[in-house]
Amino acid sequence: MLNLHKTAMGGLLALALGTASSMVLAEELTEGTMIHAGNIDEMLDRKFEGKTIQSMLPERLEWQIREYGLRIELKHSEELPRDPNYDRLTEEHAGTVTFNRDTGMIENYCTGLPFPDVSKDDPDAAWKLIWNHHFGQPTGGAQDYRRFAFLLIDEDGGLERRQHWRYQRFFETGRVDPPESCGMDAPHHRTLLFATYPRDISGLGTLTIRHNDGRLDDTWAYVPAVRRVRTLSGGAWMDPIGGTDQLQSDIEIFNAHPTWFEDFKVVDKRWVLAVAHSEEPTWDEDASSTNSQHPRVDLANAPHWNPVDRWEPRKVWVIEATPPSEHPYSRKVMYMETEYPRFYFSETYDQGGDFWKWLNFALRPYQTEDGGWGLISAWGQTVDFKARHATIFQSHPDWVLGGDLSADDVSRGALQRAGRR
Repeated sequence: MLNLHKTAMGGLLALALGTASSMVLAEELTEGTMIHAGNIDEMLDRKFEGKTIQSMLPERLEWQIREYGLRIELKHSEELPRDPNYDRLTEEHAGTVTFNRDTGMIENYCTGLPFPDVSKDDPDAAWKLIWNHHFGQPTGGAQDYRRFAFLLIDEDGGLERRQHWRYQRFFETGRVDPPESCGMDAPHHRTLLFATYPRDISGLGTLTIRHNDGRLDDTWAYVPAVRRVRTLSGGAWMDPIGGTDQLQSDIEIFNAHPTWFEDFKVVDKRWVLAVAHSEEPTWDEDASSTNSQHPRVDLANAPHWNPVDRWEPRKVWVIEATPPSEHPYSRKVMYMETEYPRFYFSETYDQGGDFWKWLNFALRPYQTEDGGWGLISAWGQTVDFKARHATIFQSHPDWVLGGDLSADDVSRGALQRAGRR
């Protein structure tokens, strides 16, 4: 009788413990929960907004939590604000654009999002998504990033150097205000990028005109040492930016004409944890130290490049891009937001097929000059794990989307004037 009693009590205890364990696993994590190397194993099966943490962590993100001290603070997801002009123009032109698989080009494009309804089952889905990214940026027709910083970071030594740059891009097609032109004959955009600090690189800059028809860029550089503008080869889109870890083609994850790549394919559509509503500020000039001036990056603790922000569940397309053989990367895997054609992450692989760089860009909704909405990259990481080095991009509060920027402001004359200041 005593043994039966003990057996019954043991069974009840096991049932109770099992039930408690199931309740812990089923219990939703709360906003503000921090995921880090010390608790990740117990977090993987827990849920946030109904999805397990493990299902929202790409392999390379989980690896950084375990091996590189990355800490992820959970935030409830929010909708990204819509720009009414962007949506109106997309609706007006819906169904008019076609994709030509033989050329990799699109036809009959004027403005708005070229392909508003992309199906995963479409064999051309990845190409259409890349064309959406190419033309469908909600930025009011112009971007004037009056100041941003590159922080160059060594894994062991920390912050090595800080650079200040200015970036101006004027769109000639794909605009959300009345388009300058329709069709693929005109340039797509003009981009002026130049350094303003420190003194040894101040004035160094490039002007790039990107064509819609697939021709290589027209690119010029201002060289302060000779006080002259020089023409660069069309392959400059694959070159590093000013000694940083970031290539020209890595600007905001993907910065190339689609036809310069050999192919794109959709490998997944899934949920991830990403930063879609980055905390403010990113750059606080009034703070007393360099570390506190850049609160969105953990400069104080090794590896000194980890972001400090809040991550939310986002649904993304996972797209694999195959670059041309002369490109430094053999392939590039990119994670695109499904609500807007903007990328959060990218994994790049060297010519031997080994993992090389991690790119992570945080989004922040930003009001355009006409009262609409755009999306900016609040900060961005380019981490070269082979070199154990990183370049951290940091936005500044005085950026302008839209506004009165014109083609004349993004020209060879403007490049020369910027270099000689």
